[in-house]
Amino acid sequence: MTDTTRHETVAPPIKPKGWRLLKIALQTRKAASMLAFAFSSGLPFALLIGTLTAWLGEVKVNLATIGVLSWVGLTYAFKFLWSPLVDRTRPPLLGRIGRRKSWIVLCQGLIILGLVGLVLTDPTVHIARFALFAFVASIGSATQDVAIDAWRIDVADERTPVELLSAIYQLGYRTASIVGGAFALFLAARMSWPAVYLLMAGLVGVLLLVTLAAPDTERAPDSAADLLDQPGEIAPRTRAIALIVVGSSWIWAIVSIARFMTSMLVDLPPGAKRPSAGDFLKYHGPLIVLATVIVPLIVAAVLNWLKTRGRHVQTQVDPRTSPIRTTANHLYRALIAPLADLTERMGWGVLVVIGLILTYALCYNVWASFAYPFYLDYMHYTKDEVAFASKIFGIVMSIAGVSIGGYLFLRIGRFPTVLIGAVLPIFGNFLYADLADGAPYIDLVLHTLRLDLLAQTLGGDVRMARLLLTIAYENVSTGIAGAAFVAYVSGIVSKKYSAVQYALLSSLTFLIGSLGKGFAGELIDQIGYAAVFREVAALGGLAIAFVLLEWWRSARMAPAREPGGTGERA
Repeated sequence: MTDTTRHETVAPPIKPKGWRLLKIALQTRKAASMLAFAFSSGLPFALLIGTLTAWLGEVKVNLATIGVLSWVGLTYAFKFLWSPLVDRTRPPLLGRIGRRKSWIVLCQGLIILGLVGLVLTDPTVHIARFALFAFVASIGSATQDVAIDAWRIDVADERTPVELLSAIYQLGYRTASIVGGAFALFLAARMSWPAVYLLMAGLVGVLLLVTLAAPDTERAPDSAADLLDQPGEIAPRTRAIALIVVGSSWIWAIVSIARFMTSMLVDLPPGAKRPSAGDFLKYHGPLIVLATVIVPLIVAAVLNWLKTRGRHVQTQVDPRTSPIRTTANHLYRALIAPLADLTERMGWGVLVVIGLILTYALCYNVWASFAYPFYLDYMHYTKDEVAFASKIFGIVMSIAGVSIGGYLFLRIGRFPTVLIGAVLPIFGNFLYADLADGAPYIDLVLHTLRLDLLAQTLGGDVRMARLLLTIAYENVSTGIAGAAFVAYVSGIVSKKYSAVQYALLSSLTFLIGSLGKGFAGELIDQIGYAAVFREVAALGGLAIAFVLLEWWRSARMAPAREPGGTGERA
């Protein structure tokens, strides 16, 4: 999620933490509403992207199906595609509630519908219906994020500036992650999974009532898209053609993914065989990358070429406006303008940048959907043990990793930190492979550092110490990688397109990882966890290669950059 800040705010950023932040959050109606909205944002994400796999693993849904079902998370990656609709319109019947609140209420209703649908569906019998309800909830959750981000900016004022609201958002979101993760696992050890999800749906219902009482603010439509009507910009008809080409490519990619998901999840007649996720990735994966990345880059490059030569550009201000044109302008700024800006500034170097973005998180994103089945069903840890290790201890380690990443960025610089972030997670995969093999090397480390004795002194055992050590390393290393990646992407985006450019680039990180999850699940069923961990670790080599290429390219182009410019210039 992208936290957009208003540049006109003159007050210094407010950064309270802990109980002081919670106290401030409960002092005003806007701040308290922000806390509730943040919780409403984080809860369904935790339930759908992480905890749901624990449920599916427990009832013995095969891992290939779990991997494909995890593609519902693409709604979060691609939410920028329909953000103009949320920004510019009000949903029917609910419009009187408020500009942003109407969307939030609608989305919370969809989340409740999706969660209740999951409760009423047996995934071992009707996995397709189960996936449909998960998709409904994820669409509602992703769209709610768009509306909440906009609400946070709209209602900010001198008493509750956007910096304070953003800090409260992080507090509420992280709290919801613990409730939807650790607490849900804790409950699932004591009641059925349908009962847990029904309880969570009821919690969203309470949040819906809070939403109805929240303030809302009307504001004038953002005029940023109107900059496209200035002289020298690409003419509307040419923009429309470009948008049709790029939009068609995205639609084809999304429909292809949806059709394959459907074919993997529908009930088959006797004797029929499900398609292979590996074959889909092999034959359609490259085409999907071509449609969502390469085609938009080519279109952006062509538009830049036309613009620099004064062809198909406006010669004067075009004052014509309409809802269709406004929406088209926003879609153009979301899909094409960010890449046009990158290609204009970086030339062919943009291919290296996109390659880095596509591969950077591969070696730890691909297997994330199988964490709970691995811990609970393969390693036979209890739900309480996993809740503590993964969602409480793990979150602390992630925060530590992010902090270390931020420190390294300031201390040793951008590319050394980005390179460290690409290297460290590779060894995390080897740790998990060792854990799957019985932990001989992990035990050696524990014994050498006397951590096994420490665990026994604290009332634990070596088995739990193995899990904590593995999770500690993985979360610290991915925290460093995440901080490095966010800082790197933030450094290359242009202030002119900061929010939409960041949203587009960050969404690409989900693309390859999500496509790979279905194949990873199929491989785990075939060759086991340990072998897949090692094979996925090898993918980290691609990220290292692209980081080194980008480091070299950036250093070579450094003399050509303009001081004081926005974003990177080549």
